[in-house]
Amino acid sequence: MENRDKYLKNIKRIVIKIGSSSLTSREGGLDKDNMAFLVKEVKNLMERGLEVIMVSSGAMAAGLKYLQIKKTPKDITDISVLQAASAVGQVELMKAYRDLFADGGIKVGQILLTHEDTTRREQYLNIKGTIKNLLKLGIIPIINENDSVAVDEIKFGDNDELGAMAAILAEADLLIILSDIEGMYNEDPRLNSNAKLLGFIDKIDSAIEDSAGEAGSSYGIGGMLSKVKAAKICVFSGIGMIIAHGRRKNVLNDIINGREIGTFFKPNTSEKVKGIKKWIAFGVRTRGSITIDEGARDAVIKKGKSILPVGITEISGRFNRGDTLKVFSAGNILIAKGISNFSSEEIQKIMGKNNKSILPRYGEDMCKEVIHRDCLVVFDSGQ
Repeated sequence: MENRDKYLKNIKRIVIKIGSSSLTSREGGLDKDNMAFLVKEVKNLMERGLEVIMVSSGAMAAGLKYLQIKKTPKDITDISVLQAASAVGQVELMKAYRDLFADGGIKVGQILLTHEDTTRREQYLNIKGTIKNLLKLGIIPIINENDSVAVDEIKFGDNDELGAMAAILAEADLLIILSDIEGMYNEDPRLNSNAKLLGFIDKIDSAIEDSAGEAGSSYGIGGMLSKVKAAKICVFSGIGMIIAHGRRKNVLNDIINGREIGTFFKPNTSEKVKGIKKWIAFGVRTRGSITIDEGARDAVIKKGKSILPVGITEISGRFNRGDTLKVFSAGNILIAKGISNFSSEEIQKIMGKNNKSILPRYGEDMCKEVIHRDCLVVFDSGQ
């Protein structure tokens, strides 16, 4: 089995995603004692010359406590209550971080994001610039989902995917996800006492995905499945990822020192993915999809070709030129994402046709790639 040391020895910039279970108490509200331990560890990492970005949960729990609502987020069906709790809780959460870091003379800055903020390329680059400038000033960026306005994110997601996105935006070397579990197991350890911790994951295949259970705390909204999804984003982008227990003593320093704790996901370092392709793959919401035949699939995956109208067999959704699409092969397997040169109506007219058939009927403007290779992100396996 490979050793994680070679992937950790040159780490310079880290994103640390801290889950609700590591920040909140059983009674509700923030667990400031454990927050203090984690802040102390982050300070130690900075003293070693590492740059740190934090993605922090806990705002909703802090808000519910402040509003004296004695329920967990999972027990509340009124979205407006969750939004209000998030808005109030962000103030409480950042105040706690500011006070704890101030003891070491360290300043913090808050960045609130939604998926929509990464959709527009200019705004995506602005976020990258803000993170870079905060780090230059010696300020720790603390990122969170803007749950007070992001209704879908409150209902369906958590901060694991945001942590992976932050790692891409920050051009980090490593993402550490602190949770309420020691790492990923081959089976759910709560149901099987003989479950084995997976210390090093070389490749995320169907067996790994099948092993992802629904572990999570009462204040979290995701589980191990969301962590595996985050790992796929990181691995594809050439960023290592570790899942570890957020209440383990010296967890962060032990990880950086190479201790075999938690689960390490090996990054793909064989091919560097360009920044714009990371944005296409994970920053932009897709507006539709196309399905291509086996010949087109082989041309895209094996030969590095663009997607032409002749290879398209099916289209789904309504979209415009410049929108991002998912690309499926036979069997509904996601193989790529890319920016379309045509609208859904235009593709409907030319799909399955070669240029010889397209030219006399629709003109030269329609005789080009549906998705050019430069705007196409190909996955080694289904994402």
